[in-house]
Amino acid sequence: QVQLKESGGGSVQAGGSLRLSCQISGDSVRFKSMAWFRQVPRKEREGVARIWYPDDKDYGYGMEGRFTMSRDITENILYLQMTNLKPEDTAMYSCAASRDYWGLASPTGYEFWGQGTQVTVSS
Repeated sequence: QVQLKESGGGSVQAGGSLRLSCQISGDSVRFKSMAWFRQVPRKEREGVARIWYPDDKDYGYGMEGRFTMSRDITENILYLQMTNLKPEDTAMYSCAASRDYWGLASPTGYEFWGQGTQVTVSS
């Protein structure tokens, strides 16, 4: 059984940085898409960053340059380094994975999700 668990969220002032982690455990299945999404209440889930097999990356609109997604293949951990955070980055951040190719515009395609970690950025 595959499980994803995020950590690293918290409260930070605008301009600050955070690094989120997503530990993947369970079946050693090779995912073709791994991603970070974020969501605020009453809004649609938004794609933040994605790694797709073997190791290509893309980012949500306006996020490349401030956000960097990486992974530790040995430890099976995904990371999201966030810098120069803004109040509008406040959201619940979740990691997701799929055995198929899905983009950042298709969150419903991802079969496996973590529970999320809250990021709050104050001005």
